[in-house]
Amino acid sequence: MNAQEKHPHVRGFGMASARSRARLVERLRSLGVEDETVLAAIEKVQRHQFVDEAMTSRAYDDTALPIGYGQTISQPYIVAQMTSLLIADGLPESVLEIGTGSGYQAAVLAEILPSIYTVERIKPLYERARKRFAELGYRQVRARLARDGVLGLPDYGPFDAILVTAGAEKLPTSLYEQIADGGRMIVPVGPSGDQRLMVIHREGSSFVEQTLDAVSFVPLIEQRADERTS
Repeated sequence: MNAQEKHPHVRGFGMASARSRARLVERLRSLGVEDETVLAAIEKVQRHQFVDEAMTSRAYDDTALPIGYGQTISQPYIVAQMTSLLIADGLPESVLEIGTGSGYQAAVLAEILPSIYTVERIKPLYERARKRFAELGYRQVRARLARDGVLGLPDYGPFDAILVTAGAEKLPTSLYEQIADGGRMIVPVGPSGDQRLMVIHREGSSFVEQTLDAVSFVPLIEQRADERTS
């Protein structure tokens, strides 16, 4: 029994066909996505459940869509690219996602991995995503509300992989110690209009930085020092 059959009350029941998801996967293949594990996960996830009702007709387009509060659900190609980088050296046991947003990226990870923690600073988005995870049966996703995602979740780490789904002006070095030895962090870095995807590999006390493709993400908002102490 799939998630829709278990939860027929979920918004959008019956709107998304397997054919729509299959077309999206073929589109991603044509763009060079090769990891079949990632493609299978994207084909399983009901993206229409993670967008606003007015956007359901565009849910399986390969494009970012607004979800309110100045945030977006990421383009499926970017989700596929970041997920592929995350599992390139094997499947991590534990993952921390910074920026839950709609919850779509975490859901794709949950189709592959056993344990995902995800942090969101905007309370209404956190509440919606948490509800979606429960309704769709993603019990291995643990959502947390945090005023500053750049601080991560030190009480739950270190993590085999960290995925940052918002653009950081500079590398969030505050997260480095939450990367497990041999693990990695994937993060878009740079000002709006000039962001690059970066992969940070940890080997003992050393961190190797690798710069990849140009990307475009909403900004990662850090809490000011005076707000942290208020």
